[in-house]
Amino acid sequence: MSIKSAEYDMLNQCAGLDIYYPPETAALGCLVIAASDNGIVHLDFTDEEHVQALSPRPNEHTETCKTQLGEYFQGNRKDFDLSLDAAGTDFQRQVWQALTTIPYGETRSYAEIAEGLGRKGAQRAIGMANGRNPIAIVVPCHRVIGSDGRLTGYAGGIGRKQWLLAFEAGEVPLGLC
Repeated sequence: MSIKSAEYDMLNQCAGLDIYYPPETAALGCLVIAASDNGIVHLDFTDEEHVQALSPRPNEHTETCKTQLGEYFQGNRKDFDLSLDAAGTDFQRQVWQALTTIPYGETRSYAEIAEGLGRKGAQRAIGMANGRNPIAIVVPCHRVIGSDGRLTGYAGGIGRKQWLLAFEAGEVPLGLC
């Protein structure tokens, strides 16, 4: 995954900006965290080579996010308690809110999320909103799968999605993280 030039501009204009390196960097790369004065606006995977053009300037939201990500990757946090300030349509925000209710270590299908929102048959719209989720892991879009149980698209890459699901299922020993 790479950061597009428009994203560099957006990220560099945020009040807070930082980089988080998960313990298993070979499998995951690093995470770019951006925050406004009100909360996290962006949390996404990238590769080390793409962070060179960013100027980290932590703020209280990025620091809290890094702490909670550390606890998550140590296996000590299953739910995040962060102020979020993601930009999106009302529908996207509804979908993202629904994603935060998927318990750690579990998955839901696009159809189940659509049904839960009272929008039976809106799987494609759910998928599009899911794909535009700007806050990975915390808003756990990696927990959404196809109705047939297959792993479907993930902006961070299917390999990362597979790793995160295996990690949450306890299939990745914490000693390897």
